[in-house]
Amino acid sequence: MYPLRRNRRLRANEAIRSLVRETIISPNDFLVPLFVVEGQNVKEEIASMPNYFRYSLDLLEKEVKELWSMGLKSVLLFVKVPDNLKDNQGKEAINPNGLMQRAIQTVKNTCPEMLVMTDVAFDPYSAYGHDGIVQDGMILNDESVNLLAEMSVSHAQAGADFVAPSDMMDGRILAIREALEDEGFTETGLMSYSAKYASAFYGPFRDALDSAPVDMKNVPKDKNTYQMDFGNRIEAIRETKMDIDEGADIVMIKPGLCYLDIVREIKNAVDVPVAVYQVSGEYAMLKAASEKGWLNHDAVMMEQITAIKRAGADVIASYFAKDVVRFLNK
Repeated sequence: MYPLRRNRRLRANEAIRSLVRETIISPNDFLVPLFVVEGQNVKEEIASMPNYFRYSLDLLEKEVKELWSMGLKSVLLFVKVPDNLKDNQGKEAINPNGLMQRAIQTVKNTCPEMLVMTDVAFDPYSAYGHDGIVQDGMILNDESVNLLAEMSVSHAQAGADFVAPSDMMDGRILAIREALEDEGFTETGLMSYSAKYASAFYGPFRDALDSAPVDMKNVPKDKNTYQMDFGNRIEAIRETKMDIDEGADIVMIKPGLCYLDIVREIKNAVDVPVAVYQVSGEYAMLKAASEKGWLNHDAVMMEQITAIKRAGADVIASYFAKDVVRFLNK
């Protein structure tokens, strides 16, 4: 009771604020997304994601070494597949010498202790930009799940530590887990995008991989039939619990900031680690606002990252990872 209890005593200076701070950010919190392309000596800035790049395999080696030196120990790999290799069956996705498979091997050969997670998704390989096989204006679920399971095994064979299916097809976690077990990959982890919402924040990411749905007759114009409706909360908990029952080791909520209520709900409901993906649109907005001088980049970045962890994230996939570590080391 005031005046015996004065809460401001614990805010009096940075020393006491740091001592009693409940949420601490460190390099160990981060999963670093990396975009990979074919070619040699390629480092392409993504126009809608300032200061974020696509790397060819030779420069991926350098980037991975830098991440490790900064204390960033986990990466999430994505590949930009050449158009001539895209189809409606995902054949290139299970090519043992495909770009993803070579990227996994490159990271592991460069830095064997780096934790490698891989995007398991159809859209980078799809001629239509969708996360599943398209037929008669629909996305086929079970046929797509079979491919995702094959893709996961291929990634494990290449050396992935975790596979991360981001497609939102029904039943894919169980199918992937069973396929990995059948092939002897009992130690390969599975991080499920359990509550992935149909969000407008993904635009820059789709630029990075050239994976947006195409505007074509008999092709769904969006991903609303498989990604979640952003008005729903209970559904997210149901989806996540089902994924855990099917074998997910880590569950993810995507996007981040607009879904912190979902993060907390899921954190309270499950007993596995919870990951949050701070997505490309969230990154691009802050970069654009700070370039205009409208927001203090580092201050807002740290506030956002702290909010995500405070909400319940055990793992944060973020394009700000290197920026955060540099800020912490100032």
